[in-house]
Amino acid sequence: MSHEPASSNWQQTYRPVPPVGWLTGGALLLVVIGGVYMASYAPRNAPLAVAIALMTGGVVLMIAAGVALRSARGFAWRTFRKVFKWAFLAYVISAAMIEFAFVRDHMRGTSLLVVSVMLMVFASSVPATIAFTVARFADE
Repeated sequence: MSHEPASSNWQQTYRPVPPVGWLTGGALLLVVIGGVYMASYAPRNAPLAVAIALMTGGVVLMIAAGVALRSARGFAWRTFRKVFKWAFLAYVISAAMIEFAFVRDHMRGTSLLVVSVMLMVFASSVPATIAFTVARFADE
């Protein structure tokens, strides 16, 4: 049995990475709140100030996650792309079904545009979180 401290194993496997998971999770939180807010008004027109603020916050957090991810050193990009690709496909299908429900409920114009952008953030934030979590522990 080895008497090596557990902290040295942790230090060997842990690589410092930017807070991409927190940023993408925050973006998801904002757009889910915004989507529920917009859905609560369907088919009427929702007041857009709150929805646009939530959507903008989600977009800004996703951009920040992308910038932070680009700065990661020794990151397993190949693994990230492979996982992201398939997760993104699944979430695009989910987002398209949600979009269809909003269109079917007669949402139009600016309200539909705001919901569509929120769904784009939704469809990219979850796969980015999944792919980042897998790739951060993968070998290069």
